[in-house]
Amino acid sequence: MVSDVRIYIEGGGDGKNTKALIRQGFRQFLNPLVEIAKSQKTKLDIIMCGSRNNACRDFRNALISHPEAFNVLLVDAEASVTTKSPWKHLKFRDDWDAPPDIDDSHCHLMVQTMEAWFISDMATLKTFYGQGFQENAISKNANVETIDKDSLARSLNTATRNTTKGEYQKIKHASKLLELLDVDKVRKASPYCDRIFTTLTEIMGASAS
Repeated sequence: MVSDVRIYIEGGGDGKNTKALIRQGFRQFLNPLVEIAKSQKTKLDIIMCGSRNNACRDFRNALISHPEAFNVLLVDAEASVTTKSPWKHLKFRDDWDAPPDIDDSHCHLMVQTMEAWFISDMATLKTFYGQGFQENAISKNANVETIDKDSLARSLNTATRNTTKGEYQKIKHASKLLELLDVDKVRKASPYCDRIFTTLTEIMGASAS
């Protein structure tokens, strides 16, 4: 059991306001963990870092500046994941080495990108975008983590292009979608999403759901 958890997340762009928006979305999506933290009297911080490289840098810096905390890195995988170790995946794709004495419990992936979480909950997508949403443009592959990131982006853009909210824009739409997602649906569709909930629930000393 730990008293301080800090999650360093890729996303939010370079602006203070855009980071605040996406942080709000992640805080709602991760609300089950937020509630566990409260019940366990654990401090839980969600830090939006902008780019993947910045997220990795901030995470590494936190290992020095917050050594007492359980520091977590959460980034897009950006490609299919062919190993059970997220650090091995990041070494292969980005040549990022795991810091000394830091195991896989500190490293988590959005596979292949965060948008895979969105298509895991089609009902929310349809409700959010409303009239003009083209559901048929979205892959019916239930294994959302195997969908190529470029195909995923194209299909989401096509599906939303004729809606009143307009074509999907990460900064503009992702924060609201994160707030609305059915977490249970996403966890069932995305093993790596489930992994971060399970891992941090256990780290905070609660029973995994």
